[in-house]
Amino acid sequence: MVPASDPVMTRSGVREGEVPFAVDPGDRDDARLAFIGHLESPWRERGSCPRNMREARERSQDGSFRARIDLPFRPALDGLAPGGYAWLLTWLSQARRDLALQMPRHATVARGTFSLRSPVRPNPIGLHLVRLVSIDGDSGTLVLDALDVLDGTPLLDIKPYLPSVDHAPDDLS
Repeated sequence: MVPASDPVMTRSGVREGEVPFAVDPGDRDDARLAFIGHLESPWRERGSCPRNMREARERSQDGSFRARIDLPFRPALDGLAPGGYAWLLTWLSQARRDLALQMPRHATVARGTFSLRSPVRPNPIGLHLVRLVSIDGDSGTLVLDALDVLDGTPLLDIKPYLPSVDHAPDDLS
């Protein structure tokens, strides 16, 4: 939810120019996801949370970013290495799920949800490229270089960053 103090909000909680989906994606019962742990960050409120990983790294507080992996999933950490990078997929549990068009605070016209990096989406899944500072497989603790999520954000998955395939090709034609 956007804070009630936002001057461009309407009574329905939708900014001028925003358009909700015809159905509420959160009312569907078609996904069975398992949280594998949670993330720890210094960010307790949405207003203080960085908007992206670049900003998170600029505001980084060394050692204050962790992924805590639940016991059943810890064996899957085998093969990850400190100093490497990994993709974290998160469940942005406090995000709205009902807007097809959104009015970013910095924009003058509404844009389609799928053209934005906003956490507001039908399935609020976050994607974060992090550097693995250290890994303790026994305790399930990953120390990370930065995070752009609220403290306690549920973790859905971890995937290795593979430089040979995880970059845009030079020529997309």
